[in-house]
Amino acid sequence: MSSERNLPNILITGTPGTGKSTLAELAAQDAGLSYINVGTLVKERLLHEGYDEDYQSYILDDDKVIDEMEEQMSKGGNIVDFHSCELFPERWFDLILVLRTDNTILYDRLVARNYPQNKITENIECEIFQVVLEEARESYAPEKVVELQSNSVDDMDSNASRIEKWIEDWKARKQ
Repeated sequence: MSSERNLPNILITGTPGTGKSTLAELAAQDAGLSYINVGTLVKERLLHEGYDEDYQSYILDDDKVIDEMEEQMSKGGNIVDFHSCELFPERWFDLILVLRTDNTILYDRLVARNYPQNKITENIECEIFQVVLEEARESYAPEKVVELQSNSVDDMDSNASRIEKWIEDWKARKQ
């Protein structure tokens, strides 16, 4: 699929609170790509099977999400933001960025979001055990998966610059 596209697709994933949305929006704006927040898409287009009160989140309908995104992803030029990656077809992405955050920093971010304690605990455990990173490594070709630290504003700026450079290199290879 990537050989048919003029612009790359990038997935920015990681445990909730690692800075995915902020980085994805910034990078999409800087690169002139479309930003897709899957969580927002699920809510707005009713791509779910209901709401989980305990975790304060929607229960994703994977098939509806894939069907909804397929056409836009096939065109390229998207930066996708989601806390998981295994549901997406490998053909969609040219780069998968897994954001990682120090557990103390992550804990404070999740508390600031007023997450319930069970959700905070589960997300901290996911980060400790590198659940999202392992999921990405199992779901995509190793050369597509890059782990990035996301502890500070400096990390965010550095990561945005790296993405912009990667996109420029990708475009140059396509010419």
